[in-house]
Amino acid sequence: MSEVLKIAIIGDYNFTFNAHHATNLSLDHSSEFLEVELNYYWIKISEALKHKEGYFQQYDGIWVAPGPIENPFYLNGIFKKIANKNIPVLITGEGFKIFLEYLITQNQLLSQQEKLISENLVSGNSFERITIEPRTKAFRQLYKNFNTTELSSSRYSLYPQLVEQLELGLVDIEAVNHFEDPEIISLRKSDFFVSCAFCPQISSTRDIPHPIIYTFLKMCDKTKKSNLD
Repeated sequence: MSEVLKIAIIGDYNFTFNAHHATNLSLDHSSEFLEVELNYYWIKISEALKHKEGYFQQYDGIWVAPGPIENPFYLNGIFKKIANKNIPVLITGEGFKIFLEYLITQNQLLSQQEKLISENLVSGNSFERITIEPRTKAFRQLYKNFNTTELSSSRYSLYPQLVEQLELGLVDIEAVNHFEDPEIISLRKSDFFVSCAFCPQISSTRDIPHPIIYTFLKMCDKTKKSNLD
């Protein structure tokens, strides 16, 4: 890897918030591990919403950061801009639920106004340990040498009918927790569009970068090179 990667981090940055600080550090961990030069730029959600779709083409990857989120509703507009682009996307934390709600609305999955996602079970600048079970070959391989205990500051319970509708053609359930709730999903029609309910950046260290994050960067590099060819 020789080209400098350019990553947009969409989120309302707060230096006192653990997950935001960890986002920066985890990118540093993975860039060192992959021996790739990396520049990343935080973009406020309200500012990102103002940009036209073509604006994001200048980036090699997009990371939708965890909260605090000043205007969660604004993320729907951002998801609409980036969901069908040939750009790797990673969502972690609170954006997981908002992205699911976006998919439900965009694809008209519900005929009645049913409530299919529970209230937040964990909130604030604190984290709860969860154990995930990778369901797909790709993610079992990713976690082969990495601890399956993750840290979440925003966990939700999904009703079974929602999971069934989403799996019909929209997403793959990459991993679940011990309650069988999805913890990692990916858009089926994208090379890399991954959404995690937990915060993998919290578990990343310089010695052991998180596999989801370095895989995200590897896909950013691959996409960048294919676009240059």
